[in-house]
Amino acid sequence: MADLVEISDAGDPRLGDYRDLRDVELRKHLEAEHGLFLAEGGKVVRRAVEAGYEARSFLMAPRWLEGLGDVLDRSDGPCYVLPEALIEQVTGFHVHRGALASLRRRPLPPLDEVLDGARSVLVLEDLVDHTNVGAIFRSGAALGFDAVVLAPRCADPLYRRSIKVGMGAVFTTPWTRLPDWYDALPDLARRGFTTVALTLAPDARPIEEAVEGVDRLALVLGSEGHGLSSRWEATAERRAIIPMRAGIDSLNVAAATAVACYAAARR
Repeated sequence: MADLVEISDAGDPRLGDYRDLRDVELRKHLEAEHGLFLAEGGKVVRRAVEAGYEARSFLMAPRWLEGLGDVLDRSDGPCYVLPEALIEQVTGFHVHRGALASLRRRPLPPLDEVLDGARSVLVLEDLVDHTNVGAIFRSGAALGFDAVVLAPRCADPLYRRSIKVGMGAVFTTPWTRLPDWYDALPDLARRGFTTVALTLAPDARPIEEAVEGVDRLALVLGSEGHGLSSRWEATAERRAIIPMRAGIDSLNVAAATAVACYAAARR
């Protein structure tokens, strides 16, 4: 059971995991150095604990203690209880969803483990926006994709903003990072996946046609700016496009993923 610890000083060193959450670069450094990640909001905190992640600590206002009482009962870390105004001083923003938790990261599983038994996977190359990564995890989970595989330079799915946007889908969707970028798509093909790249390439076919007849699908998505690298675009077995009205050539990568996942789920 988590111990309730009332704190009245925003400078208390025990609150270090939660301090100045708006500073992205500092957060990345802190989280990587200490092997932690942060969950925000009652639902997300609950899903993280239910998925088996070990809590280092919790931070919440008194009015949220009852609703998360069962979560605190099954956790060992301290729960720091502060007035909401003081929480805002610590974190640098209004915690309108009422609760935060600092949780321990796990070692990333090997690629073979993540792909075992998977029929549909999302493969992300160099997406750097945490919001987009979280939204893609959420769409994949909602539309029946079994796993997510990240290129080495992709944004962290366990960054607070990513978790929040994805509503904790990262806790239940198997995922890992690719050990190699250059031959990633040929390697997936050797493992029995048909790699279908979402791209504006001249030979791209409508997404419904590109995924037709595919058994094990690896849907490949590029970065927010220039899209897929020439290497990944060329080594994908198929190229797909979402047909649109004249004058609009593409969607935000998170929106495009949702459309493509829907089409793939109906194959």
